[in-house]
Amino acid sequence: MDSKNNTIDIAEEIIVSRIHNIRGKQVMLSHDLAELYQVETKVLNQQVKRNIGKFPERYMFQLTQEEYSRLRSQNVTLNRGQHMKYLPYAFSEHGILMLSSVLRSDRADKVNMLIIDTFVKVRELMYIHKDIIHQLEQVQNKLTEHDNHILVIFEYLKQFEKSKQLEQEYKDRKRIGY
Repeated sequence: MDSKNNTIDIAEEIIVSRIHNIRGKQVMLSHDLAELYQVETKVLNQQVKRNIGKFPERYMFQLTQEEYSRLRSQNVTLNRGQHMKYLPYAFSEHGILMLSSVLRSDRADKVNMLIIDTFVKVRELMYIHKDIIHQLEQVQNKLTEHDNHILVIFEYLKQFEKSKQLEQEYKDRKRIGY
């Protein structure tokens, strides 16, 4: 924490690297959040369990063993907690907002602001990215359409060439009679 302006210095890349897409939601895991809040994962989980009414399924859910294994296999950096007693919780953006109300610390409030700002930036980048993908798909569709037109032109040219060849063969044939 920077004592001059009372801000917390956490690189945005660190937060982004800890955002995962699970069950179609962008979430952060309990042990990553605990590390950012500088509390033990056990303490974070206890506070959540004491205030479970504030964390409906759309705000927080516990990973299944399969989800956690898949996540660990995708991310080599998820080696810590290999022999975890409990599966981690996944918190959506709204669940993270709710965490600051149950952790009740200045650091939790400041870290939450950084995390939420990062979620917003990621969402904006995804929106921009979707727009670019949409434009590329339109170009690709246009190119496919042009390819189809070119194929039709080539087919006509082949037919034209074949008819010219047949015409030439007719002219060049050996004539019988008059």
